[in-house]
Amino acid sequence: MVVRNNCTITKRRFKHLSVYERGQIAAFLKEGKTLRYIAKKLGRSPSTISREIKRGTTIQMRFDLTTYKEYFPETGQAVYEKNRINCGAKCKLAQVEDFIKFAEEKILYEKWSPDTVVGLCRRDSKWKDCAIVCTKTLYNYIDQGLLKVRNIDLNLKLRLKPKRKRVCRNKRLKGKSIDQRPEEVQLRQTFGHWEIDTILGKKSNDSVILTLTERKTRYELLFLLKSKESNAVNEALLKLKNCFGEQVSKIFSTITADNGSEFSGLSETLQPLGIEVYFAHPYSSWERGTNERHNGLIRRFIPKGKAIKDFSPATIKRIQDWLNSFPRKILSYMSKGRFF
Repeated sequence: MVVRNNCTITKRRFKHLSVYERGQIAAFLKEGKTLRYIAKKLGRSPSTISREIKRGTTIQMRFDLTTYKEYFPETGQAVYEKNRINCGAKCKLAQVEDFIKFAEEKILYEKWSPDTVVGLCRRDSKWKDCAIVCTKTLYNYIDQGLLKVRNIDLNLKLRLKPKRKRVCRNKRLKGKSIDQRPEEVQLRQTFGHWEIDTILGKKSNDSVILTLTERKTRYELLFLLKSKESNAVNEALLKLKNCFGEQVSKIFSTITADNGSEFSGLSETLQPLGIEVYFAHPYSSWERGTNERHNGLIRRFIPKGKAIKDFSPATIKRIQDWLNSFPRKILSYMSKGRFF
């Protein structure tokens, strides 16, 4: 018995009879062997052998027009293959038309994933009495071309690439190590612990986006900066004091950054505000996985290489609002904005 994701799954220990085993059954029957003898020889249950004999037994006629019953392995195999055609779940596409239209709209126009669509519908009371399909089935429908959505419309499915080995240059921590960060930050049980990063568009002469992600609620803040320089980053963070006043040190207890040059003055800038700053180990972006994941979501709207300066502050604000209203599986498909 295997327990996975709160679901009890019983591991299947049996397999279907093969053509060779059906031939063995026929040979043993001609020798006059009993069902239990045959079952023991084949390592099967007697009831399995009994059902197979019933499936493969047909009425035959002698030359004197009398009849008799005999088991034929070919007949048993033919009946088995016919039954297998009717096995499996049937397509429910006609029964879930409303759900499919809703899924197409959310995936194509609001950049949701199939799992997000299914998860939200399962917990939304409006869909309680409506027929829906599971995430796996929805992906199957997309693969089979039954929806307007194609695999190329899915943001992650076609983005997987093999890892390339790279040579890491020596880097030093620019402040307190993440090893010194309190244990409560890692546990995500309290609000106020953030991760920070920057998103680039073009490599030169372009604006950048400063991203802040709260670890517990996954709430996101975006700031449009004129450059990637540390002065621009520090200036944007000082505005937190104007936005949140005396509560700034409670809302932003800690901030975890990487070792980019844009964060070289982060500790000196935020320490007067009562905000502790920690730095991840060099080349260890997984230590700020929440922030990196959200950066990937932002790339749905701002692909790599596209100039960020072409986006207005209002557009950046709309992307931020989308991130904070996007249902997430890790939050039981609830909106992040409700926690802030």
